[in-house]
Amino acid sequence: MAVKIRLARRGRKQRPIYDVVVADARAPRDGRFIEKIGKYNPNTDPATIELDDAKAFDWVMKGAQPTDTVRAMLSYKGIMLKKHLQVGVNKGAITQEEADKKFEAWLSEKEGKIQAKRDKLAEDAATSAKARKDAEARVKEARAEALKKKADAAAAEEAPAEEEVASEEGVEAPAEATAEEAPVVEASTETSEAEEVVEEAPAAEEEVTAEAPTETAAPAEEAKEEAPAQEAEAEETPAAETAPEEAPAAEVKEEAPKAETKEEEVKEDTSEDSEKKES
Repeated sequence: MAVKIRLARRGRKQRPIYDVVVADARAPRDGRFIEKIGKYNPNTDPATIELDDAKAFDWVMKGAQPTDTVRAMLSYKGIMLKKHLQVGVNKGAITQEEADKKFEAWLSEKEGKIQAKRDKLAEDAATSAKARKDAEARVKEARAEALKKKADAAAAEEAPAEEEVASEEGVEAPAEATAEEAPVVEASTETSEAEEVVEEAPAAEEEVTAEAPTETAAPAEEAKEEAPAQEAEAEETPAAETAPEEAPAAEVKEEAPKAETKEEEVKEDTSEDSEKKES
């Protein structure tokens, strides 16, 4: 019967975990097995390999054939090297002590390499985390700076508006003050003008009263002076006055027939025009 050392799948979907088993070559992959000698988890970095070195070495020395994946795992753990040295010891090429020393030296070197790889992976993870944090910090700083610039721009835009409002309020305040003072000034001017008018009114009344007697006195005197003169003229020319009085009467009599003749001519002209229109 051919015996193989292979992997049997366990775990869940997309998260496989394998068992290292010794089974008959004719058995299915996840079927019956002879013995379980370890576990393999490829989901970690580096992959986790757990083997029972003594059992694995024993089955390899008995002639069990590992699959390719299991062979790589056995080489990684040093089982295949140990088998090679043990074959040399069995043939008498080297002693057991020399074989054990060579295996211990290779194992320590291998462990150093594995530890260096783990340290490197941890360092890379730390550097990547730091770089990620620095990037996030830069993004936050850039965002804060952008917000600050935006706030400064908004403040700069609001400042002229506030200055304009303040200037408008300052202009309105003097205007209101002047508007409040203007009625006072107007009232004072009106009162002064009223006082002047009141002062002028009595003066004018006094002047009128002073002038009135003089004017009345002057016509009276003139009338007195003219009256004797008219009487004298009337005495000197009574006949002359009567003659002119009669002359206008004669003129009125002469003008009356002339007006009547004009009216008759107008009537005749209108009658002729009407006859012409009828014809």
